[in-house]
Amino acid sequence: MLNLVIFGPPGCGKGTQSTRIAEKYGLMHISSGDLLRNEIERGTDLGNQVKQYVERGLLVPDGIILKKIYKNAIRFIHSAGIIFDGFPRTLIQAVMLDTFLQKKELKLNLVIHMLVDRNELFKRLTGRAEDSGRKDDTDQIFGVRMRVYEKQTHCLKEYYSGQNKILQVNGMAPVEEVSAKIVRAIDHYREKNEVFSNVI
Repeated sequence: MLNLVIFGPPGCGKGTQSTRIAEKYGLMHISSGDLLRNEIERGTDLGNQVKQYVERGLLVPDGIILKKIYKNAIRFIHSAGIIFDGFPRTLIQAVMLDTFLQKKELKLNLVIHMLVDRNELFKRLTGRAEDSGRKDDTDQIFGVRMRVYEKQTHCLKEYYSGQNKILQVNGMAPVEEVSAKIVRAIDHYREKNEVFSNVI
């Protein structure tokens, strides 16, 4: 079983690369953002509860997101593996994910950290807002989301580096090139049980 996490700042390409990785290795793709947006679009009680956070660029409280992720992940524990896209987003979530997997006698194999500079992120998000109409991709919300990421999510790099699981990927290249680098790194891990230490 191959269990992966992909994280990085808003607009770094997590969703695109997660979809490609899932297809390549037959993994189940769990996107925290997609799950929450689906609840909001359906107008469920949960959707109404989290809407205020999502549309303001804030993180949904740990207890809410953990329950939603676990409910989905438990269905796939006997699959070829899971790629967690945009989760965990806080240190508490990371620790709880490790605990959850350990209780199922599983482990997190590799954590992909996407690196994209701030100007490119802004360009991508504003372009995506025009195409999709996502309320959390406006230029007004961009600064909020970046500050939240830097304060609450970027610390995951240190946490997973301490477990020798972090793979840093330069996400500035074209999508296909980034995908090829990630695939090469995953294949290397599966063959050698080691993670590339440098940015790829």
